[in-house]
Amino acid sequence: MTLPDPFAVTDKPSAGRNRLMLIVYTAAIFVSALLLFSVQPLFTKMVLPRLGGSPAVWSVAMVFFQSLLLAGYAYAHYLMQIRNRVIPVAIHLVLQAVALLTLPLSIASGWGEPPTSGYAFWLLGLFAVSIGLPFFALAANNPLLQAWFVRTGHPNGPDPYFLYASSNVGSFLALLSYPVLLEPMFSLRTQNLIWTGGYGLLIVLIAACGVLLVRSPVTADAGMQVDDTDAPAPPWILRARWIFLAAVPSGLLIAVTAHISADVAAAPLLWVLPLSLYLLTWVLVFQSRPLLPHKWILMVQPLAIMGVIGLLAIGGERNLLLTLGGHQLCFFVIAMACHGELARTRPAAKYLTGFYVALSFGGMVGGLFAGLIAPYTFSWVAEYPILVALAVLCRPAVEERSPRWSRWYWPFLAAVAVVLIAPSYTGGKVFAWLDNNRVYLVGAVAVVAMILAILAKVDRWKLAATVTLALVLIRVYPADEGRVETVRSFFGVHKIVVTPAGQYHVLMHGTTIHGAEKFQNDDGTPVTGRPEPITYYHKDGGIGQAIAAVRERKGGPLRVAVIGLGAGTLTCASEPGETWKFFEIDQSMVDTARDPKYFTYIQNCEPDLKPVIGDARLTFAKEPDGIYDLIIVDAYSSDSIPIHLATEEAMEIYKNKLAPQGAVVMHVSNRHLELSSVVVGIAEANDLKSWVYNEDSGRDDEYIFSTSVVVCAREEADVGKLASSKDWTPEEADEKQRVWTDDYSNVLGALLRRLKDGEE
Repeated sequence: MTLPDPFAVTDKPSAGRNRLMLIVYTAAIFVSALLLFSVQPLFTKMVLPRLGGSPAVWSVAMVFFQSLLLAGYAYAHYLMQIRNRVIPVAIHLVLQAVALLTLPLSIASGWGEPPTSGYAFWLLGLFAVSIGLPFFALAANNPLLQAWFVRTGHPNGPDPYFLYASSNVGSFLALLSYPVLLEPMFSLRTQNLIWTGGYGLLIVLIAACGVLLVRSPVTADAGMQVDDTDAPAPPWILRARWIFLAAVPSGLLIAVTAHISADVAAAPLLWVLPLSLYLLTWVLVFQSRPLLPHKWILMVQPLAIMGVIGLLAIGGERNLLLTLGGHQLCFFVIAMACHGELARTRPAAKYLTGFYVALSFGGMVGGLFAGLIAPYTFSWVAEYPILVALAVLCRPAVEERSPRWSRWYWPFLAAVAVVLIAPSYTGGKVFAWLDNNRVYLVGAVAVVAMILAILAKVDRWKLAATVTLALVLIRVYPADEGRVETVRSFFGVHKIVVTPAGQYHVLMHGTTIHGAEKFQNDDGTPVTGRPEPITYYHKDGGIGQAIAAVRERKGGPLRVAVIGLGAGTLTCASEPGETWKFFEIDQSMVDTARDPKYFTYIQNCEPDLKPVIGDARLTFAKEPDGIYDLIIVDAYSSDSIPIHLATEEAMEIYKNKLAPQGAVVMHVSNRHLELSSVVVGIAEANDLKSWVYNEDSGRDDEYIFSTSVVVCAREEADVGKLASSKDWTPEEADEKQRVWTDDYSNVLGALLRRLKDGEE
């Protein structure tokens, strides 16, 4: 008995062959998406240490990925213009094979150390030469394989968009599995090898798809063309709307990620959460029978926009659930509304690849705006509220229920704007209660706007104007008490908050305080003389005690290295005759700390200070070995020390630079991550002993905060009186907790330990 050849050409494909075709194409698209979106956090994590663990690294990475996605979609679109079936298959398989030769993934030679400026463009170049070819080859698979599937003559060919949902399911699972499974379980090297093996499997699947296409009946192409004869080409206005509908959520994705990363940490865990939700929206809207009807989402979208306005107005999000959950839930609904409109207006299968080119172009535009243009244009994160307002314009046009009242809408809105905004820009206040009730004013404007949107069906332009007014109010009346100035660089947005009456100047990144200085005494008289270190650096706190103990142990002037400048507070912890050298990655921080209108620590204590600029792993490694009595690691990105400064290899560098009886002080204060045990682990891996300080000062109203500090040294005698102090606890590494290395870290574990500590 001869079995039928499933790849043989037949005039009418059998049910078995159709089933095989569906399985192979679905598997190929699924695996391709899995690889495409797992490589993003994998390779970005490899690059992160080059630029101090800045959250902006992920933003720039997203711009690169979205741009190359457009290139891949355009390649697929033009490749499918070729009528011959064999040529596109052959070209694409050759491309995949050549890309395979560039694996496993690695940072290209010559790109080890970044320049002193132009970080974003340097990063784009690094990504392009390192993973450009394999990512481009992967990016083309989704539209290309769908177009092949249409030409196979499969019964589902005329509407292949269900395969797009399959693609996004693969993407969604890849992103969720990375921080939950891959990152905690495997080193970067192992992850890389697994990914390379998956790429080889994908080539086999694509080859099978190509064989199925080539051996399909030629009449399949003709049948598709006949079915699409009556389908008109999408007008340019519709294509432009597709681009807009794709650009807004794409830009929001980067803005939301940057917003939440600024309050927790720059790590794959926080990158993939919003990106996973973003992909989930594509899965849901392109289902044959959407789980969430589009009309329901359009009804809820105004509430989500109101939620963002409320979260931005309240400010100071110190609750992790609120920070992560609130913003991402609102983002999910807004993205669902935008992508639902794309699904509703999608074209016939004949125009499939052109549709995907429009989507990817819109994604690139949104990414460029939020990831590259906005950081160089605005001194604060203005892109987030701007994109929220633009999201209103993604709603479909509606017929207003009360058109006769419509003519009064614009005059009313203008009057509200003049009353609420003009006083702040003319130097006076029309009503004193405006400042005291800012949150309620913003909330009232937002609530009215959303009620009108849901019940009265207000025109989207009017709704967008109302939302814009609410967002402008947030900017005019910020959540922080007192006057606020912002400084923005590649490494984030820093706020200098001057408290009422100018008593304190406070340096903030997101909602995290990085330093403060007292300018006025309680009686209103100005502070004179040498400034007293406060916040985490007070003499009675962990860092202050460590400095005093090492100084007393040595019995003479110290030679100190400090990684991280902040407001310059630690310059005033030095004593005459001592040598303190500072290492800082962000030049804008140096300029801010030097400016006496913001802070005077450097001016009063180290006026000739010349910090070493660059990432400390690169610059500090160049220091001579065995010269420092004390090394203070106080660099922060977001609310956490950058991961690459808290690894076994980083501690080895610190140990090598220590004098024979020197000590390392690591500041690990953090709201969301438990990092003390991480430092104890990397210290023990380098044969160092550790002592942990963790105490609440009870003086937050004086800007003197509780601190978590770990001191590491070779011997107990090296830390002097700290070893016998009741405030300091000797700690040993947890055998069940894997040591962080340059090849392995587990942010999720640190997050869970902090949550567990909070419950206890």
